[in-house]
Amino acid sequence: MVALSHWLTADSSALYLVVTLLGLLVGSFLNVVIHRLPLMLQRDWQQECAELNGQPLADEPAFNLCAPRSRCPHCQHQLSALDNIPLLSWLWLRGRCRYCRAGVSKRYPLVELFSAALAALALWRFGASPELLAAMLFSWVLLCMTLIDIDHLLLPDNLTLPLLWLGLLLNINELFVSLHSAVLGAALGYGILWSLYWLFKLATGKEGMGYGDFKLLAAIGAWFGWQALLPVLLLASLVGSVLGLALMASKRLGEDRVLPFGPALALAGWLYLLWGEQMMGWYWNMAL
Repeated sequence: MVALSHWLTADSSALYLVVTLLGLLVGSFLNVVIHRLPLMLQRDWQQECAELNGQPLADEPAFNLCAPRSRCPHCQHQLSALDNIPLLSWLWLRGRCRYCRAGVSKRYPLVELFSAALAALALWRFGASPELLAAMLFSWVLLCMTLIDIDHLLLPDNLTLPLLWLGLLLNINELFVSLHSAVLGAALGYGILWSLYWLFKLATGKEGMGYGDFKLLAAIGAWFGWQALLPVLLLASLVGSVLGLALMASKRLGEDRVLPFGPALALAGWLYLLWGEQMMGWYWNMAL
């Protein structure tokens, strides 16, 4: 084990290979979370509503991140281990189901590729260090939340709250910032967007964002401190505005569609993870 650790730290190419393969494997799991977690939450809500209304609870088969086994959405054939090799299975089968030849969404290999790329970028930024493991986990959770928010306009507490608490725990030993700064960042991150939400609602009678956005910014504050909040908010607002204008210009965003703010926050938080010092310099130059 010691020899393996020495080999990985001594040979950067080997470490990049291991991290990239790990990213592909995690990406495969993220695909499961992105698809199943919203459905699991919906089932839980339906069960709670039925219980509150005194209705009999439906006796449904287990449905979670582990069960049932993955199946083709078209022919419902259970997929084998060979069908689930990250990226390689999709390429080998040319993007089609082995059994019914129906097309398989390109999202699955793209998520795996993005997951691997995020891990490799984290290694490039932090090297073989405790920060690397934290950065990879932070990046993967943000990727997962981004796609769920795009699909369902939802940032689940199952992801935002553990990310927030993990940020506070990691900064007990000042991994990224002091614990004092992290606690202030979490409180102010939630409070800023909560205040903006109510100001907007009182002024217009409409809801401009969801509570999941508050918790995501609180999590970013817990990871990188209160100093990160304004740069992250400014960048997220810029990203959201550019994306919204581009979608409106292409007529892909009408009055009946809502543009989620979570992906813009996630991108800004991830950029701060890699280039926080440069973003702080940019922010102070803008402010002065």
